Amino acid sequence: MTDRFQHLRLLEAVLFASAEPLAPAELARHLPEDADLGALLEELSGLYANRGVNLVCRGERWAFRTAPDLAPKMLLETSVTRKLSRAAVETLAIIAYHQPVTRGEIEEIRGVALSRGTLDTLLEASWVRPKGRRRTPGRPVTWGTSPGFLDHFGLESLDSLPGLAELKAAGLLDPRPAIAALGAKGGLPGLEDVEEEDDETEEDAEELLASDFGEDLVPGDDTTEDSAVGPGATAIGGSEKP
Repeated sequence: MTDRFQHLRLLEAVLFASAEPLAPAELARHLPEDADLGALLEELSGLYANRGVNLVCRGERWAFRTAPDLAPKMLLETSVTRKLSRAAVETLAIIAYHQPVTRGEIEEIRGVALSRGTLDTLLEASWVRPKGRRRTPGRPVTWGTSPGFLDHFGLESLDSLPGLAELKAAGLLDPRPAIAALGAKGGLPGLEDVEEEDDETEEDAEELLASDFGEDLVPGDDTTEDSAVGPGATAIGGSEKP
């Protein structure tokens, strides 16, 4: 094995192992001082001229790169499934059932502000599209569903959207009254809790009156409607009677 062939192998190994293109000075550090780096690079480039990878020079730096004619065949297309966020699902449902609808109307129905990314996600999926401008001050853009929405969800037309009864039957809506549903989910306090809170409030009020004005001003069981301020007593805002 000649020294020149050994130098070519070493140069090839260094270029192959590097993640970034290398300058001649960086390559020369791995070779003997008497090695002709320029000639070695030209010879190695010729050896890889008709291979799947080529030795190329980019900005005075050398690196192995895929052959240009093979680059289009190296592309891979993959489908990535992304789950819609709750905000996107709610926005899509509002647009489907209330279209044409403006951004402000969507926010009013949802009760929260609508981020720009939510509409961008639905636009990217080709499920919604602008439907024109509302003839109101500011002329806001209105939104509606697209044919891609019908195709994705298997609907012949918007008339095929499920109604209120169908949504309840599918379990997507709570069939109970709103107050009962909120109470079951912890959104409203129970009746017992309300009564206890009222009792505690009444007791607190009595203690406050007793501490500020005296126990005689707190209504009790022994208080009658016929009771009056007797001699020697002081009425509220008045003076002692003689």
